[in-house]
Amino acid sequence: MSPSPEPAPSFSQRYAQWVVRRRWPVLVTALLAVFALAAGGSRLLMNDDYRYFFKEGNPQLAAFNELQNTYNKNDNILFVLAPKSEAVFDGRALDAVETLTKEAWQIPFAIRVDSISNFQHTRAEGDDLIVEDLVANGKELPESARLKAREAALAEPLLKNRLITDRTDVTGVNVTLELPGKEVGEQTPAVVHARDLVEKMKAQYPDIEIRLTGFVMLNNAFTEASFHDMQTLVPLMYLVIIIAMALLLGSISGVAATVAVIGLSVAATMGATGWAGVPLSPPSAIAPTLIMTLAVADCIHILVSMIQQRRAGLGKREALVESLRINLQPIFLTSLTTVIGFLSLNFSDVQALNDLGNITAFGVTAAFLLSITFLPALMSFLPMRAKARAAKQSGMERLADFVIKRRGPLLVGSSAVILILAAFVARNTLNDEFVKYFDTATQFRQDTDFTAEKLTGIYQLEYSLPAGDSGAISEPAYLQKLDEFAAWFRVQANVVHVDTFSDVMKRLNRNMHGDDPAWHRLPDSRELAAQYLLLYEMSLPYGLDLNNRINVDKSATRFIVTLEDVSTRSIRELTEAGEAWLAANAPAHMSVRGAGPPIMFAYLSIRNSVSMFKGTALAFLLITLTLIVALRSLRYGALSLIPNLIPSLAAFGVWGLLDGQINFGLTIVSALSIGVVVDDTVHFLSKYLRARREKGLSAEDAVRYAFATVGKAMTVTTLVLVSGFMILMLSSFDMNSGMGKLTALTITIALIADFLLLPALLLKLGEAKQPEPQTDRGLKTAPAGV
Repeated sequence: MSPSPEPAPSFSQRYAQWVVRRRWPVLVTALLAVFALAAGGSRLLMNDDYRYFFKEGNPQLAAFNELQNTYNKNDNILFVLAPKSEAVFDGRALDAVETLTKEAWQIPFAIRVDSISNFQHTRAEGDDLIVEDLVANGKELPESARLKAREAALAEPLLKNRLITDRTDVTGVNVTLELPGKEVGEQTPAVVHARDLVEKMKAQYPDIEIRLTGFVMLNNAFTEASFHDMQTLVPLMYLVIIIAMALLLGSISGVAATVAVIGLSVAATMGATGWAGVPLSPPSAIAPTLIMTLAVADCIHILVSMIQQRRAGLGKREALVESLRINLQPIFLTSLTTVIGFLSLNFSDVQALNDLGNITAFGVTAAFLLSITFLPALMSFLPMRAKARAAKQSGMERLADFVIKRRGPLLVGSSAVILILAAFVARNTLNDEFVKYFDTATQFRQDTDFTAEKLTGIYQLEYSLPAGDSGAISEPAYLQKLDEFAAWFRVQANVVHVDTFSDVMKRLNRNMHGDDPAWHRLPDSRELAAQYLLLYEMSLPYGLDLNNRINVDKSATRFIVTLEDVSTRSIRELTEAGEAWLAANAPAHMSVRGAGPPIMFAYLSIRNSVSMFKGTALAFLLITLTLIVALRSLRYGALSLIPNLIPSLAAFGVWGLLDGQINFGLTIVSALSIGVVVDDTVHFLSKYLRARREKGLSAEDAVRYAFATVGKAMTVTTLVLVSGFMILMLSSFDMNSGMGKLTALTITIALIADFLLLPALLLKLGEAKQPEPQTDRGLKTAPAGV
């Protein structure tokens, strides 16, 4: 009787043998492909325009665009001057204000400069209206004139709590910019010029402290934080990964090969991003950090399995082939599920997060391809020594025995802990404090905190309030409603200043009545108000006109509310309260929506969380369906959903217990971590099913086999991943720091769930009968190829 023919080699085995046999062509091809992609790195750009966060169709963006198309743009840089004498109206301080006001016009894209020196003060002189700078040649003014200017400034609603305060110990010079919005990096020359101007002023006036803030500086701070993280955290992450792998793998050649794969993956991805013309932005700038961390996982599984095979007595090439054979399908599945997770970021309402998802998904794909081509080809050349160890029970085998023995209590206990943590998820609230994104050590944070404490805020709510028809802004009823709206806002919490056209008309009415304080009220007739306005506009110098407050046909005015450093929740509440006041108290044509960048970002977190919930839910569904097909089991594919969902749920529960504030960056953590979380589940399940199907082991022995073969790799991978995301915790940028904390927590919980809960579930739901052994048929047909 002739012997039974040997089963045909599986696809994974044939592929592994081919890679080792064709190692030179594989190495050269991989390197050439990476170099070709990496060449696109020279085309990379950083988009520093905050509008890039928003997609067309965003209602807050539409309202903001309409407002900016109607009036001048309102992006600003605010210089804050604090004389050491604490007296803004002494001669030297006034001279500094005048000098800075004049020099600030040279800032790129500056269209307006406002200060106490060039404020267009109005006064009556007989029947004439005199419009002139509040302060001219301040250093030569007698004390009586300076005191008079001080009194006028403090009596002016347009200046008080915006460019001067009651103490008159600090003042501001506000520069309004009109960025064209046509090229990347437009704000950079303005910021550089402003900083150079500060240094010049400090040299000329060493007795005056000068701070820089404003919305342009806030926007620039996001970009600079991203660059700083790339320059500091990426090298540090490389170092941490090298040290962690050296300690956990104990193989110098394995560490070197992994570092090479990481570097090539990042280079290929960033180059491809450049070729595609996709700009980097503050959110997507962390993509290299994510890719570095994620690229480690595939390499570790291949290398740990190779070391185990070497210790079992196989030669280097045989061990490499066997490692690829048993890991090809699981690392393909984990890479696929990770890509699905990151692609779910395309559901986000934020274009920059779409870019982050696509860039990282490409990087994960590149890392997978390099780990199954470049890595094994390179390892076939490098030495890989692994001493045989005495037969004794390993830590993973002891953990397996513990789980098997305590499966009942572990199942009950884990479920109880999860339910308790899930109850704290509801404590989380969507809230951002943009200034507090930056560490107190950063210059922008220090300057902005100083400004908020001493002078004013940088957040502004804006309304374009229609008057009904052309020229109707002079109607007494309209002006009265503006005044009432301003009075309502001025008593609201967190409001520091209100800029309204009605204050201009009150001043003009007083001026035209001999500056009699009794006439500091709104004009009684439309015709009179229109005459005052015409006379005033004709007297204003170029650059200080009313185009920033009044539209062309005088049918609407701009209404601006300046806020303290507040949270996005407070911004939303105040904006909606203002809109409700208009709806209830003003004519229908005045019922409009608030606009401005703070409002846009305040609502973006909510919109993004809703869209990301949909995207993450779809990602979970697709991943579960993928595992059902790949594992050829509805039961085990559906079972994988439990350990995949639990980590995010538990992590957000812990976050709700300890912090409770979900900022913009944390809304994407579930999508960001889902693919990573699935990795360990896939590897454990694949090894468990291999033992059940290919080796015919019982459920308990299959759990022992899974722990023994993949437990160490899961531990090493998790430790390296957690170390990588903990590096993000060192960021001075809270959005990245918080993302690192929550993701590291999620990944840690995932490992615990896969080591304690998943085996208990497998044992509880294990098949009653011993399954028939199956042969490895390759990626598409048999999980035995795992």
